[in-house]
Amino acid sequence: MNQLLSIEELTGDQIRELLALGHKLKAERGHHTTQPLAGQTWALIFSKSSTRTRVSFEVGIAELGGRPMFLSTRDIQLGRGEPIKDTARVLGRMIHGAVIRTYGQDEVVDFAKYSNLPTINALTDQEHPCQILADLLTLEEKYGVGAWKDMKIAFLGDVDNNMGRSWMWAAKHLGFTLALAGPEQALPKADTLTALNYEGIICTTDAVEAVRDAVIINTDTWISMGQEAEKGTKEQAFFPYQVNAELLKHAAAGHSVFHCLPAYRGYEITDDVLENHAPVIFSEAENRLHAQKAVLYTLATSR
Repeated sequence: MNQLLSIEELTGDQIRELLALGHKLKAERGHHTTQPLAGQTWALIFSKSSTRTRVSFEVGIAELGGRPMFLSTRDIQLGRGEPIKDTARVLGRMIHGAVIRTYGQDEVVDFAKYSNLPTINALTDQEHPCQILADLLTLEEKYGVGAWKDMKIAFLGDVDNNMGRSWMWAAKHLGFTLALAGPEQALPKADTLTALNYEGIICTTDAVEAVRDAVIINTDTWISMGQEAEKGTKEQAFFPYQVNAELLKHAAAGHSVFHCLPAYRGYEITDDVLENHAPVIFSEAENRLHAQKAVLYTLATSR
């Protein structure tokens, strides 16, 4: 494994190995026996603002012995129109790896190609692989290693987004059932489902049907970065998919609610539900650190 550009490109075995390493690194935090990034500088190239992603990567790189260097596109020539392939060629001669949080998936792919560096997708409009790894790590902490194989997992709201697509590929690679519920216009497109070619994906406009007997109920903001102009029309269409106490009556006993944060209380999730499930939701946030350290460790030791 030389890159992490998407969940789609991983295998089930690679996901399981990253999760096992994430658990190990979490248990060893503060007394790692090896620092595979010692002497290395890793650039964090961000076109989108961030709290969890920036902090978890800066801390993770430092804890593995490396030096993080934050580069906002507002501060470098990339933000003034320099092609990503030119930025990549320059940085590829100076740094040791890159973490990119941006809009287009092609930007991450091109950076990896032209820089010849280990490159991590820290979020694009297409996928959010680091968050899915953190979610799976959290699931295993609560329910046991490999517990997803016997689960139904539900994802509600704008399911044709980066989180929805990453969950779909994880479902295929690991073999669990994933129910996606949202308004018709927000369901996965036919070409996405054709590419997946996996019968364990359920798409429905019925929120109750998606949540029925689900152990994990997952949601995300209805308005992704860059979609603010759609706020009014989206909110009206998405309120039937709000995760609230009434909807959760249909979930499996012992269920958990996941949210990748930031959360907009009163919209995709109610305040009472978020507070009731805060321990697991904020464990997801913490586990970004440990899942990403597993990715960094793997990329550093695979070269």
